[in-house]
Amino acid sequence: MRRLLRRAVVAAAAALAVLTTVTTPAQAAAPASPAVTFTNPIAEQRADPHVFKHTDGYYYFTATVPAYDKIVMRRATTLQGLSTATETTIWTKHASGEMGAHIWAPEIHFIDGKWYIYFTAGSSNDIWKIRPYVLETSSANPITGTWTEKGRISLPLDTFSLDATTFTVGSTRYLSWAQNDPAVGDGTNIYLAKMSNPWTISGSPVMISRPTNAWEKVGHTVNEGPAVIQRGGKVFMTFSAAATDANYCLGLLTASASADLMNAASWVKTPNPVFTSNASTGQYGPGHNTFTTSEDGKSDILVYHDRNYKDISGDPLNDPNRRTRYQKLYWNADGTPNFGIPVADGATPVRLSSFNYPDRFIRHWEYRAKLEANVTNLADSQFRIVTGLTGSGTVSLESANFPGYYLRHKNNEVWVEKDDGTALFDADASFFQRAGLADTAAGVSYESYNFPGRYIRHFNNLLYTQPVSTTLARQDATFYKE
Repeated sequence: MRRLLRRAVVAAAAALAVLTTVTTPAQAAAPASPAVTFTNPIAEQRADPHVFKHTDGYYYFTATVPAYDKIVMRRATTLQGLSTATETTIWTKHASGEMGAHIWAPEIHFIDGKWYIYFTAGSSNDIWKIRPYVLETSSANPITGTWTEKGRISLPLDTFSLDATTFTVGSTRYLSWAQNDPAVGDGTNIYLAKMSNPWTISGSPVMISRPTNAWEKVGHTVNEGPAVIQRGGKVFMTFSAAATDANYCLGLLTASASADLMNAASWVKTPNPVFTSNASTGQYGPGHNTFTTSEDGKSDILVYHDRNYKDISGDPLNDPNRRTRYQKLYWNADGTPNFGIPVADGATPVRLSSFNYPDRFIRHWEYRAKLEANVTNLADSQFRIVTGLTGSGTVSLESANFPGYYLRHKNNEVWVEKDDGTALFDADASFFQRAGLADTAAGVSYESYNFPGRYIRHFNNLLYTQPVSTTLARQDATFYKE
C-alpha cells in the first residue's frame, strides 16, 4: 500500500510539474524592435519626402518644395536631426525647355558607388509635359557634389509619367513609376521594368496596378508614388491613390520575392487602403511615402507627408502645407505590414508588450484596458507617453486613436477614459514610470501616483492596479516599449 501511495504521489507531482510547465508564461527577452519615438512634423512645406540611410552614418533627406523649382537636400546622423539640419539647394530648374517646371518628388539613391536623384519635371513651355529624369554625382557627400544630368528616362510611351523609384530584389534592379496610358484610360497606373543601368530601363515595362477601386478614383483616377519594403520573402509596394487632398491615401501591392515580378499576376492588391486620413488625430491626405530604418537598424520607419487640416481652397497642388512626418511601421503576426493611423502631431506613440506574454500588448477594447495578442487594429494598442497630468515627475499614457483619453484606474480597474479636467482624474491617470520590476535593464513598470505601491498589472488578460509582492506579480507588472 505504501508503495502504491508513493507511486501515486510521484505521479501526481509529475503531472503537476507538467501542468506548471504548460501554464507558466514564457519570460520575454528585450524586444527585437524596441520603441522609437519622434516629434512630428519633421519638415514644414516639404511634400513627397524621401530619406536614404547611407553607410557613412548619415541620413539624406530630399522632398518637393512648394515653388516646384528646385531640389533641396539635408543630412543628419539621426532621423529627428533632419528636422533641424541645414538645407542646401543642390539643383535648380532650367530657365527654358525640358526640366523647366514642376520639379516634383526627388528621390536619392546610392548605386554602385555613385549617388543618383530620380525626379519629375515638366517643360517651361508645357508645364504638364511631366516626365522622369536622373541626376548623378560621384562625390562622397552628395550635398557638396557636382551633379551631372543624365537626362530623361526613356520609356516606350511618351506620356505623362512621374514618381520614379528604384529597388533591387536579389541581384535584379527594377524601376517603378506612375504613367498615363491613353489605351487604358484616364489617370495614372503603376509600371515596373528591369534596369540595365541607373538611368536606363531594359525590356518592356509591365503595368502592375491601375486604379480600379472607388477609393483610388476620388477626385482623380490615380495610382502614383510607388515605394518598396521587403521582409520575410515578400516584396511590399505602397502607392498613393486619389486626389492630393484629404482623399489621398496609401494602397498596397504584395508579391513573393521569388516570383516573376515582371508578371503582373505576381502582384496582389490589398482591397482597401492601408493608410488614410484620420479626423481624431487631425491628419489628412497621408501619402507619397518612403521607408527607412532606425539608427540601430531594428525598426522600420514610415516617412510620408500629410496636412493638418481637411479643407483646401482651390487646387490642392497650389496648397503649400504638406508636411514631412515619421512614425514606426509595425508588422502583423502573419508578416504583413501594419501602418496604423497617421498619429497626432507631437511625440509619436509606443506599444507596451507584456514581459511574461511577449506576443501580447496593452490595448483598449470598449474602453477597458486589457492584454491581447495580434492586435491588428494597431492604434488600439498605441499610447503616447506624455508628461503626467499631475506633473510631479509622473507620466500619463494617452490613447493614440482617442487623443485626450488616458489610461486611468477606477476601483483598481484600468480603463481608457476622456480627461474630465478634475483633480481626481488627473491623479488616477498619472503614474510614476519605474524600471521594470522583473527586468530593470529594459522593462518598465507603472506605479500609481495616488496609490503608492500599486502598479499596472495584468490578470486574466485584464489590467488592474494592484500591490506587487510576488515574483509573478512583478512579472505581470513589467512591460516593454515597442
